[in-house]
Amino acid sequence: MISYRPPFLRAARLLILKTFLGICVAFGLGAPAHAEFAVCNQSFDVLNVAIGQVHRGGFRTQGWWKIGPNQCSNVIRKPLKARYIYVFAKDVFGKEVLSGSVPLCVAPDRFVIDGEADCLVRGLLPVSFIEVDTQQTERWTLFITARSE
Repeated sequence: MISYRPPFLRAARLLILKTFLGICVAFGLGAPAHAEFAVCNQSFDVLNVAIGQVHRGGFRTQGWWKIGPNQCSNVIRKPLKARYIYVFAKDVFGKEVLSGSVPLCVAPDRFVIDGEADCLVRGLLPVSFIEVDTQQTERWTLFITARSE
């Protein structure tokens, strides 16, 4: 017995399959979850964010991620290996929004810096990062809220 399926039926099945696969991708079904460190800006300012991590026995800092109000950015897109991530944030006018007690180096423009010593001698800026304890999870989100003045 020969079976005949009209072309529109094959096209409809293909459309249903593509829609299902699209929904699976959109909701992360069937794909491994991405491990990451995200920073969410819950302030009314555009923020410039830098991060630091332990790297080869010292520190490595990276920046800048520009994060708009009520926006998030995945600043680390691979599994978190270190328990502690260091974060510094300033607004677009250069005013510190998030600073702590861990001195690390940054640069005025996009950067990757190895080492935390002698920032000024190397032509870099010393700033104080906060230490974020990710509790050794693979995924962490830090929320930066508006300043209370």
